[in-house]
Amino acid sequence: MDPILKTREEIGYMREAGRILKECHQHIEQYMVPGTTTAEINEHVEAFLADHGATPEQKGYKGYPYATCASVNDVVCHGFPGSQALASGDVVTIDMVVNKDGWLADSAWTYAIDEPSRSIRRLMKRTEKALYKAIAQAVPGNTLGDIGSAIERTARLYRYGIVKPLIGHGIGQYIHEPPNVLPYGKRKTGMMLTEGMVITIEPIFTKGSSGAVVWDEDGWTVRTLDESWGVQYEHTVAITKDGPLILTDGT
Repeated sequence: MDPILKTREEIGYMREAGRILKECHQHIEQYMVPGTTTAEINEHVEAFLADHGATPEQKGYKGYPYATCASVNDVVCHGFPGSQALASGDVVTIDMVVNKDGWLADSAWTYAIDEPSRSIRRLMKRTEKALYKAIAQAVPGNTLGDIGSAIERTARLYRYGIVKPLIGHGIGQYIHEPPNVLPYGKRKTGMMLTEGMVITIEPIFTKGSSGAVVWDEDGWTVRTLDESWGVQYEHTVAITKDGPLILTDGT
């Protein structure tokens, strides 16, 4: 399917949703301390969005019951917020989609509780690095394969696993629009990027080299098969003639 191209005005609406989302991430960072639960973080997100005239788009999406996905340690995606207290050394990824006046922005960020191990800290920094290397490829005339290749090359360099079943996507007035944005690929292959496309780029790396995952019985929670920890970083990015425009960086 062809991507749904956005006008400059529509990208502006999404940028406002992205600004709120970024500010929400900044707001919840203060609660990333030992003893906090992901259920409490979820409540803080709901309250923040309500105070800013926005709503959590994934709440109710295909029956998903929460405002956030909260994934801890070996849970790499779609974790349910819960009552278990976060402990020193844990990492937690908070993923949320913000709806502001019918336009969406999507971003995930991994937070450390106190100081994680050195190897996990490196995993976090390198996965974030992969995100920005991929974003740099998001220019008209490049391809989706250029984005995926940038992610894959970084993972291979450090011998990390890539969670390949979980992918980025187009976004606008719907959470998932075409095209699919794979976290792996070959340069100069796949759909060509054109001005007006808006996509999410969201690498998930695991400390274990396979990146293999399994789904819990709830149908949502995704864990690593080898129980190694994983982290995710995600931005919503518009393709413009002036280069990639990160809509969820708060500027």
